[in-house]
Amino acid sequence: MKVVTMGVHVLDVLVRPVEAIPDGQDATLVEDIRMTAAGTAGGTALTLARLGASVRTAGAVGTDPTGDMLVQLLRRAGVDTEFLVRRADTPTSASVLPIRPNGDRPSLHLLGANLTYGLDDVPWDAVAEAGHLHLGGPELIGADVAARILSYAKDHGTVTSVDLLAPGALGGFELIGAALPYVDHLLPNEDQVLGFSGERDPVAGVEKLRAAGAGVVAVTRGGDGALVVSADGSWTVPAFAVDVVDTTGCGDAFSAGYLRGVALGRAPREAAVLGCAAAALVAQGLGSDHGDFDLAAADAFAASARTRA
Repeated sequence: MKVVTMGVHVLDVLVRPVEAIPDGQDATLVEDIRMTAAGTAGGTALTLARLGASVRTAGAVGTDPTGDMLVQLLRRAGVDTEFLVRRADTPTSASVLPIRPNGDRPSLHLLGANLTYGLDDVPWDAVAEAGHLHLGGPELIGADVAARILSYAKDHGTVTSVDLLAPGALGGFELIGAALPYVDHLLPNEDQVLGFSGERDPVAGVEKLRAAGAGVVAVTRGGDGALVVSADGSWTVPAFAVDVVDTTGCGDAFSAGYLRGVALGRAPREAAVLGCAAAALVAQGLGSDHGDFDLAAADAFAASARTRA
């Protein structure tokens, strides 16, 4: 699988466990602080590489030390960073994530250079040569720009997928509608389905997205697993029962597992099983890059682990 992941790249700083922010200048001791590469492009790239894909990632980061660290972490994971453009006048996107004891993760986020990515930055030849283009966070670059990129990919026989970044409450159909006719696989979470579709029911929301042109829609539902809808039907895929340490990067891991399954010729439901397995493996530790697993290990986990159903 030759894939270009394009869009949002973030350096996450994770602190665990955090039950409350200390008052004033008080201090609290914690068990772990880590930095990881993340984002709907960067985080997905990490797990795709782990699952055996050949990954080139594209996006915008700063020339600051944060950007240096982000690039280093991606390269260490086997991701080709040639197409990351560096901005001297804009900081790298970053998040500080105080992880609660139950795995919840409120976020302090800097959008940074992700907002500056545009058509002049796109490695068009690489997109045409790739078997797959995964665009993460199209709402940040605009639906029309996203549509240009995705339509170019489709014109050159490249399979396309899209994951969303904004919370559902900040979404709207106008932010993605123009791009949907060029999306083979749409990978939102349930909150985003409702927010971006404007519907109150997830099934109705998925149908609106598909009616606008999206092909298969694979919806992540947290501890409830995933809902997959295509022209051939719909399927629910339960999550795997694991001790959750941190949910950071689980959505990106699901996207990577699902897309790797698709590239291997698996039906959407079976691809979603691999996505749920990758998400469960990542959830058992801190950060988007947790776990020492490959495709064979993820498949073995899926075959042996019990689900929450």
